Amino acid sequence: MATDRIFHNSDCVQGALEYLADGSVDLIVTDPPYGIDGDRLHRHYNRDERFVIDGYVEVDRGSYGAFSRAWIAQAQRVLRPGGQIYIVSGYTNLYDVLHALRQTTLYEINHLIWKYNFGVYTSTKFVSSHYHILYYAKPGGQRTFNLQARFALDETSNDGGSRNYRDREDVWVINREYKPGRAKNKNELPRALLQKIIAYSSNEGDLVCDFFMGGGSTAAVAIGMNRRFVGFELSRKTYASRVPSLQAIAAGSLLTPAPRPHVVGNRGKAWSANESQRLRQRYFDLHASGATNDAIVSALSTEFARGAWAIRKRLRIISAM
Repeated sequence: MATDRIFHNSDCVQGALEYLADGSVDLIVTDPPYGIDGDRLHRHYNRDERFVIDGYVEVDRGSYGAFSRAWIAQAQRVLRPGGQIYIVSGYTNLYDVLHALRQTTLYEINHLIWKYNFGVYTSTKFVSSHYHILYYAKPGGQRTFNLQARFALDETSNDGGSRNYRDREDVWVINREYKPGRAKNKNELPRALLQKIIAYSSNEGDLVCDFFMGGGSTAAVAIGMNRRFVGFELSRKTYASRVPSLQAIAAGSLLTPAPRPHVVGNRGKAWSANESQRLRQRYFDLHASGATNDAIVSALSTEFARGAWAIRKRLRIISAM
């Protein structure tokens, strides 16, 4: 039995109390039941139920507030100081999830929007095609955020934009995964979304936890990215169907070469009056030489050890003086 992955066929609140010590988890990524008749999701998404694993455990909407407060309180307890949590939520019971978070000391980092393809079709209102991802952290320790986990700061796209900047915008367009003819859980998160979260907010060897494992996508990605994993799944049928394949995943099998970090020595430092004066003069010198604006910014970035965005912003300020 692999020691870097532990799965519990139990309720997450009782399981966390029994198996997880205070401050033992680095990152929680979880997709709790939405309280919207999830056992009948196929009616919304035209799914062929022959390939959907039976045993989905839904939460009654009337008790959703208490349910949210109970498991989120445990999430707060088991996170280390500086540990982080991502909660995927629909809008129906979003109020209850947010209210539960506000009963804790966890603080908001981002309220992300995940835009996906093929939303729930409607004819009398706008189509619902997004989920909320609530990104919170526990105070008291260093928070992990790998700024250049996926793209270096100086990587540009074909149209000249910053790939790093765009990847870190708070609206994520990531398609759902469709698996025709293959066994699946009622509502699985796409691996591309999970890889993004885990890359930015954890390091190899960190402990990632999922309170509602479902089809095991978070477990599969965490293990594949060489993180340790612990998870809970209440449904016996779902647990029995998914755990054997999760045990077989090779640790680190999803890792890809990390981008070469772009080191910006003076990133975040205030500009002195002398630096601003030198920047202005160097800009005019380079401009007089016939260099293009992009070439000028690149040269100034190297010379002043600043990012291209910081150079452009400072030049705009100087020109407005």
